[in-house]
Amino acid sequence: MQPDNDKIDDAVLALLALNIHNETEQGARSWKGHDWDALNRLHHKGWISDPVNKAKSVILTPEGLERSRELFKQLFTNEAAS
Repeated sequence: MQPDNDKIDDAVLALLALNIHNETEQGARSWKGHDWDALNRLHHKGWISDPVNKAKSVILTPEGLERSRELFKQLFTNEAAS
């Protein structure tokens, strides 16, 4: 079975919305307890800051924050069907 990394990345980005804290105009922080390969791909796509550091969280870019919330609604709420 071959995984679809884009779908995995979308799910991880959506799940980052669950732990958002310290939101500012520059983005928001979220705990980075997810697959490292997926976090690295999200960084390369420009959605989050570089996850390879001593901090226990990553910073979602403003675009990443918006996309994270859209994906969370689409993937994990009943509102996606309406």
